[in-house]
Amino acid sequence: MMLALTFATAALLGAEPSNLPPNHPPVPPGMSASPAAPGGELPQGHPPFAGGGDTPAAKGPLPAGHPPMSETGRAPPSAEELLKQLDSTEGLRTREKTFEIASSLGKLYYSNGRTADSVMYFLQAEEKAVKTRALYLEQRKKLGKKPVPSAEEAQCGFAANAPVEDMGKVAEERAKKGDAAGAAACARAALEPVIEVEVLRANALYLSGDTQGALTVYGRVLEVVPSHEEALFSRSAVLYETKGEDVKALQAAHEGFQAFVAMHPDSPRADLAKQLSQFAEDTAKAGGRQKWKQARAEDRRVRLSQPLPPQRPMEATPPPQAAAGAGGMPALTQEMVDAIQNTERTPELEAGLAKLVEEGEEHLARGRYDEALAAYRRVVPFQPENGRAKAGMAWAMVGLGRPMADRIWGVAVSSDAAAVEKLGDTLQARGDERGAKALWTKLLSSAPDYPNKANLQAKANP
Repeated sequence: MMLALTFATAALLGAEPSNLPPNHPPVPPGMSASPAAPGGELPQGHPPFAGGGDTPAAKGPLPAGHPPMSETGRAPPSAEELLKQLDSTEGLRTREKTFEIASSLGKLYYSNGRTADSVMYFLQAEEKAVKTRALYLEQRKKLGKKPVPSAEEAQCGFAANAPVEDMGKVAEERAKKGDAAGAAACARAALEPVIEVEVLRANALYLSGDTQGALTVYGRVLEVVPSHEEALFSRSAVLYETKGEDVKALQAAHEGFQAFVAMHPDSPRADLAKQLSQFAEDTAKAGGRQKWKQARAEDRRVRLSQPLPPQRPMEATPPPQAAAGAGGMPALTQEMVDAIQNTERTPELEAGLAKLVEEGEEHLARGRYDEALAAYRRVVPFQPENGRAKAGMAWAMVGLGRPMADRIWGVAVSSDAAAVEKLGDTLQARGDERGAKALWTKLLSSAPDYPNKANLQAKANP
């Protein structure tokens, strides 16, 4: 990407005629270049090059470890150098640009944290495809319920790096010939990089504080690609986060999260989308976030006003091993238990717990068992029935060789063996093939009557 940005910058800086020699670095605004001396000599007053010669040596291989050089004989500029050069270029913002140059500039500013500056360039890029976007929606409407064919099926003939505007012209020609399917297919292919730019602009607007603008642009993306993963999740998340008192917006967020799960069930964010979908629906049913919080507070007050059931004798005095903590795990005092039970289960808390489980799985896949165990310890007290968390905690203790590992493993397997098997799938997907097979092998020996035993054996011993 940096190479493309370099080319885009070079194209912009070289768009105006110059009297500089070939490969001469650009002259900052407000300064002028000395006239070139005849015969390739250095201009008068030019500092001499090291080594006593008039020109620098340019032959032979580069020294070991030297950064790669561009065709100009200079090292490619860093992002910071590019930004400084662009910021000092007069008329850059208003200068006419192709889609590719405008989008490259937007990505450069966006990827370096200057989201507000990126918005303008993204918008300039999108303007190059306004006609193509309108054409696509028109031709898709003509197709009715028929699917839009791919660019290959429609034989659009686009090269991998075909310019957006050229692809749009091909779609226009197809439309003029009455080929609605071909026009829609070619226009859709032309819009692929435009959609990426629209998503980035929506993100930039949100990060710059313009949430309504972000929602509008996410909606534009979904108008073209209703199943777009990033736009679908982000629009729903922004609605839920910023429209807490708007029941219609909350219902839209709920429906958006549901659609995300249905269309992208294997996404890493699928579980989080399910939780947020439920939170959005509950909040909408309550009449808004404030009313939902009031209802939760009242439920909590009623629950705390009810007397706790009397303890059985076995519970009154825990055994020494439990008091010390299983396998080195810190014991929970009665005050800690009460604090956990009385903690309000807010959407933020639930989302945070889900993130901790994901972090724990990543630690397990990388063999960081201590870090994984620390993450699961923060989850299980709040979600003691979470099979996924219990499976992760058990495997972390097995990896650490803790004295209580087998006991905790047995609890995890007996309560939710399917969650233990799925943890192996997660480890495998994250690159820990060896750990996954070891987990499945241990599960086979721990649960001889496992209902999915044949499939489990096939995974453990492929």
